[in-house]
Amino acid sequence: MSGFSPPFVGSIDDGTQSCRCIIFDQKGKVVTKAQKQKQQIFPQPGWCEQDPRDIIDNVRFCIEEAVKDLQRLGHSVEEVKGVGITNQRETTVIWDRKTGKPLHNAIVWLDTRNSKTCEDLANAHGGRDAFRRKCGLPISTYFSGVKLKWLFDTFPEILAKAERGEVMFGTVDSWLIYNLTGKHVTDVTNACRTMLMNLEALKWDEEVCSKFGVPMSILPEIKSSAEIYGDILDGPLKGIPVAACLGDQQSACVGHCAFNPGDSKNTYGTGCFLLMNTGEKPSFSNNGLLSTVCYQLGADAPAIYALEGSVAIAGVGVSWLRDNMKFLEHAEESEKVARSVPDTGGVYFVPAFSGLFAPYWKEGARGAILGLTQFTTSAHIVRALLEAVAFQTADVVDAIMKGIQLTRMKVDGGMTANDVLMEFQADVLGATVMRPAMREVTALGAALAAGLAVGVWKNIQELEKVQSDTCDYTFFQSKVGLGAMLTSSEFAEWPTDGHGDAEDEEDEMGGRCQENLRLGSVTRWGRGGGFYHVLQSLI
Repeated sequence: MSGFSPPFVGSIDDGTQSCRCIIFDQKGKVVTKAQKQKQQIFPQPGWCEQDPRDIIDNVRFCIEEAVKDLQRLGHSVEEVKGVGITNQRETTVIWDRKTGKPLHNAIVWLDTRNSKTCEDLANAHGGRDAFRRKCGLPISTYFSGVKLKWLFDTFPEILAKAERGEVMFGTVDSWLIYNLTGKHVTDVTNACRTMLMNLEALKWDEEVCSKFGVPMSILPEIKSSAEIYGDILDGPLKGIPVAACLGDQQSACVGHCAFNPGDSKNTYGTGCFLLMNTGEKPSFSNNGLLSTVCYQLGADAPAIYALEGSVAIAGVGVSWLRDNMKFLEHAEESEKVARSVPDTGGVYFVPAFSGLFAPYWKEGARGAILGLTQFTTSAHIVRALLEAVAFQTADVVDAIMKGIQLTRMKVDGGMTANDVLMEFQADVLGATVMRPAMREVTALGAALAAGLAVGVWKNIQELEKVQSDTCDYTFFQSKVGLGAMLTSSEFAEWPTDGHGDAEDEEDEMGGRCQENLRLGSVTRWGRGGGFYHVLQSLI
């Protein structure tokens, strides 16, 4: 036989840039994996769409390929006991209740077409934080409810159909579960990213839905993250239950077994997302962080909450360097290219392609590359993009830790394969970065939740053992002393207002910002307000 230990659990990981189907064995080992890249549609600057039909077609393709490989190994489909789904969050899909056909392309989470909708909502209801105490989120282009309102405002014929009960809405998880099982459901980790769910009640909030102009009849039923939603209706996994659903960042938390308050992880995917478990009650931040559901592992289990810092552009920035700028042939080359130069040569990359998320929430910001000279090469710009990812993560860490020094950070996601980024991240944070040997932590989280729901694993302790045996960590140690970085006399010259808002005059931007931001061998643009100061000329 193959050497793998049944029973097996499948995981469908539908991300922003690719779809995967991975089958895990009882010990958490990857048995088979199939992957397919996704087509992104950019109709206008700031817009990003995907065809919902392609989304489900890609999932079906990956399921078929993964099952074929399983059978080649001598195993049967009957050994797969359940399937979990993890997905790009906030991406908004609407479809016809009768035909099941999409009424519009999916509007991707990083799309910013609805910025005017945000302004209108904020002006009408008392500011960007008008609904934060109910849903944990600021009014932002990021979240599904605002995208849905834009659709209704722009296409009154879709709103009319919705008001007649002829429309279904969902994030990508709902679209997939509907097409696989015929059920219109979502889980708490995805529902909480719409702005329409009451964070404490775990139910759709009637008042918020009314203010957004969303008929509640179009919304999916909210379930826990680990229970049987329905059996797959056709294809090679026909009859197997879909038994778990988590947004991708929350699924990574489960994959790391971040089950205790204070446990955290940072995922480097299309964007960067740092979550910290805060326990059974939501915690609200004054530092630009989001309050969110981390997971609910069973219908009768308590919901566990988290604070989250979201960064819009990470891996997709490398894709931009490859596809738009032609600096790379393959994304994997970014490490080699970045290592070919000792530093960025004074170049700074602000990858605000979709505005800036946490902790700034400046949707009007736009990307910029600063410090270009005749000395600059494409390698300097590639390295600057990698450093930008680390700097933005440092900003989020500062907001979460509130002045407490982070000592270690668990990481996952495709970009963590880049040792240059991991080494620099450790230096910027002054902390140890822990990278698991098994990189599919997000998919593992959905598999663990599904396996718990169908009895492959009996309790949290068994999940922790599987994770411990599977995710052997590589440690990246900081080579730069944090104290030295924070006590730089030049750095201390930047006045801030406590939220990192620099107050110097714009005419001092040019040369002085680069002098003050580069401390030793590490560029600091987050702590103390440097990053925000640079952004003032761009917003």
